Amino acid sequence: MIRYRKFLCLFFGLILLNSCTTKEYEKQESVFISFKTPTFKYADLGFMYQNNDEMKVEIYGSGKALMTLEISSENVCMSFLKCMSKKHFNEKVLSATYPDVIIGNIFRGKPIFNAKGLMKKRNGFTQNIVEQNKYNIHYSVLNKEIIFHDRINNISIKVKRMGS
Repeated sequence: MIRYRKFLCLFFGLILLNSCTTKEYEKQESVFISFKTPTFKYADLGFMYQNNDEMKVEIYGSGKALMTLEISSENVCMSFLKCMSKKHFNEKVLSATYPDVIIGNIFRGKPIFNAKGLMKKRNGFTQNIVEQNKYNIHYSVLNKEIIFHDRINNISIKVKRMGS
C-alpha cells in the first residue's frame, strides 16, 4: 500500500512538473512581419516558432518584444489581450465572417477558406476570395512571402521569411 502511494505521488509530481515546462518548437525562422487591422498595427522584424500543434509569432522593436501571438489548436493568445477562442479572436481582431482556423493557416502559409479560388503557381499559390459586403481577400504564398489583404475589413498581414 505504501509503495502504491509513493508511486502515485511520483507519477502526479512528474505530470505537474511536465506541465510547467516551456513549449518546444521544432522550427524557428526569422521573419519580417506586418500585421495591420483596424485595432492593431505592428510591423518589424521578429521570429516565428512552430511545431505540429502550435505556433508563436514575436515582433521586435529596439530589441524588445512588441507583440506576441500564440496560436494553438484551441485558442489564440495575443499580448495586451487575454487568451481567447479563435472565433472570439476573429470577432475582436479580424472579422467575424472568417473561419476559425484562418489565422493559423495564414502564418503557416496554408490555403484558407478550404482552398476556395486556389490557383497554383510554380513557386506557391494565390487565392482571390470575394463575398459581397463581407470580405474581398487577395492571399498569396509565393517564394518566401505570405501576403493576406482584405480590402473590405482593412486587414493586411505580410510575412517575409528572412532565412533559408
